[in-house]
Amino acid sequence: MTVTFEVRDGVGTIRLDRPPMNALDVAIQDRLRELAEEATRREDVRSVILYGGEKVFAAGADIKEMQAMDHTAMVLRSKGLQDAFTAVARIPKPVVAAVTGYALGGGCELALCADFRIAADNAKLGQPEILLGLIPGAGGTQRLARLIGPSRAKDLIFTGRMVKAEEALALGLVDRVVPAAEVYERAYAWAAKLAKGPALALRAAKESIDAGLETDIDTGLTIERTWFSGLFATEDRERGMRSFVEEGPGKATFG
Repeated sequence: MTVTFEVRDGVGTIRLDRPPMNALDVAIQDRLRELAEEATRREDVRSVILYGGEKVFAAGADIKEMQAMDHTAMVLRSKGLQDAFTAVARIPKPVVAAVTGYALGGGCELALCADFRIAADNAKLGQPEILLGLIPGAGGTQRLARLIGPSRAKDLIFTGRMVKAEEALALGLVDRVVPAAEVYERAYAWAAKLAKGPALALRAAKESIDAGLETDIDTGLTIERTWFSGLFATEDRERGMRSFVEEGPGKATFG
């Protein structure tokens, strides 16, 4: 199996496992979509980690596979490619990418689908598709520009250059840089903490932010207001407010 899914204490780890570089061929793309849908569906999964192993996150698409495709083949495949990554981005639970080694092309685009990115100090990220006479096709032109701004995104996409972890941190492409040996441990700690939080409120926060970024502020405020008021019907809201009143802030536990 080139992608595995393991759940422990509410944290689901989607692990790429196609040595040596975790090249993202069609089979992996389709499997990512299946596992993203499973993570979305399963109530015992409360947060998710994207991980490629100790040496590499994903060095990009399977170029040999892509080279054999003509225009017609890619017209037929490109939506499936984007749908796979969109399924990951739309997991309605906190998602963290644990990035080791290379995260290039499709690998970088997969990391962009996470809510938070923890990178090893030896990580290298980039969108080198321009060097193949292409552009990113799995969401890179859209998610990268929204994350770090259009001019910075254009720098990386126009040149195809790789950035090391510290520059990626300065650009806002990753959120934290840690020693390589600690990447998964740090990602798990982040995911495990949120797995204990109020699941519906976390979903509401994620969907309000993500949907709000795609629209005008008035529509975004309507989305926020709808989720905010809807949470007053949940047991977690009752538990959280009761705990605050009786015990003080930060002591509530959620099922």
